[in-house]
Amino acid sequence: MRERIRIVIAEDQGMLRSAIATLLNLEDDLEVVGEASDGAEALALIEDKKPDVCLMDIEMPGMSGLEVARRLKEIGAETKVIIVTTFARPGYFRAALESGVHGYLLKDTPSDELAEAIRLIHNGRRVFSPDLSFEWIKAEPPLTERELQILQLAAAGKTSAEIAGALYLSNGTVRNYMSEILQKLGAKNRVEAIAIAKNNGWLP
Repeated sequence: MRERIRIVIAEDQGMLRSAIATLLNLEDDLEVVGEASDGAEALALIEDKKPDVCLMDIEMPGMSGLEVARRLKEIGAETKVIIVTTFARPGYFRAALESGVHGYLLKDTPSDELAEAIRLIHNGRRVFSPDLSFEWIKAEPPLTERELQILQLAAAGKTSAEIAGALYLSNGTVRNYMSEILQKLGAKNRVEAIAIAKNNGWLP
């Protein structure tokens, strides 16, 4: 039997909150341990219940979901935050990334995909809606200078070992960087990541 993942849901629309909780509780390995209708209540619940994951709306009374995420980041909470919102706006997405969230999904995400995203994030991955990722990458490069450097060497045909040697990094570090690049760009592989970067003018 898989480890149960404990979840808090923070959503000011009661019917939607209850519906999400009901659907997630149908999964054998997911358990909703608390529900909050505003940001302050969510923060208190997280500090009390210490869930593995919190599903958080952005716009809530009092504290917004992003304010709660920032607070959790400041205090070093282990709870991983997934923003679930109707707002597909690059500005919100950028603020969410800066707040340290582990996932950013739209509310029309199918329940089975939401459940799988929770599992992936609980296991250390980051999951972002492809639609949101696309809006973000159109706005500005989401990659760090080092990530762009690695992607440029990959675009020049260098292998992971050759990139590691050129940048004085370990093979494992290069693989971790490449994994982050793929996630940030919503790419399936390095070829697709290079194409996305070139199409947006981030690589020569």
